[in-house]
Amino acid sequence: MPFNTILVHIDDSPYLARRVDVAAALAPPGGHLIGAAATGVSRFLYHSMPPEQDDPTLALHLDMLREQARTALASFSQRCGELGVASFEERIVDDDTAAGISLHARAADLVVVGQAEPDGKPANAEIPTAVITHAGRPVLVVPWAGGLAGAGQHILVSWDGGREAARAMQLALPLLKAARSVSIAVFEMPATAHTAADALAADPRPWLARHGIEAELSVHAVEHHMRLSRRHEVGERLLSLATERGHDMLVMGAHGHSRLRESLLGGVTRTVLASMTVPVLMAH
Repeated sequence: MPFNTILVHIDDSPYLARRVDVAAALAPPGGHLIGAAATGVSRFLYHSMPPEQDDPTLALHLDMLREQARTALASFSQRCGELGVASFEERIVDDDTAAGISLHARAADLVVVGQAEPDGKPANAEIPTAVITHAGRPVLVVPWAGGLAGAGQHILVSWDGGREAARAMQLALPLLKAARSVSIAVFEMPATAHTAADALAADPRPWLARHGIEAELSVHAVEHHMRLSRRHEVGERLLSLATERGHDMLVMGAHGHSRLRESLLGGVTRTVLASMTVPVLMAH
């Protein structure tokens, strides 16, 4: 199923055009883009707040937030016009950004967000992770740095035979069908020797071939250090492989853990989100 409806997170980022460019390139003929800009005030707070007409200060504050959203959406519409996008709409979301984008994404085929910027607002740093976790839709994260020309022509898929990876591959089928080349990488550490066995037992290549997708598969050993923090090496190897082989997009499952466990062990997902230089499609 093509990405007929693509929701794009819109904000005042100087890299916003990169998101819109990628979304427009992925939309099929007749596809529809939704630019969604959130006010940042949780929808649950609106129920407990006094009516705006009874609180002039509150009304001014909300008007300011909505005006900021409208300004960002104007940039979205301008870029869509420059790109020749035939069908698009602006949407102001009266909600916390991550929760609002996640909610509206459930009525879309794909959601596009930006990678957290190193000098960006602290409140925005967790938006990609939160949307990936809660949207229930594939999420394409667009990097703030790196080239985007032809993104999706040479795709690298991270595969471990797991549920998250399988979901990501299934949801990425429109991208994989349109790609010029598809490579599947399996990463194995000595401490998890079953990974390659599981990945090869559930070899996705015959399934992909029946969808008209020819893919190659390779297994990569990752050095294991007797330290809890080395889990991120898989993410580093994945990014290095993409760079070495000229891949312009990654597809991978997003493994979520509790905040405490994630802080102790790091994780492939967070490593990729922090250091990516090509768009990454993730599914949780």
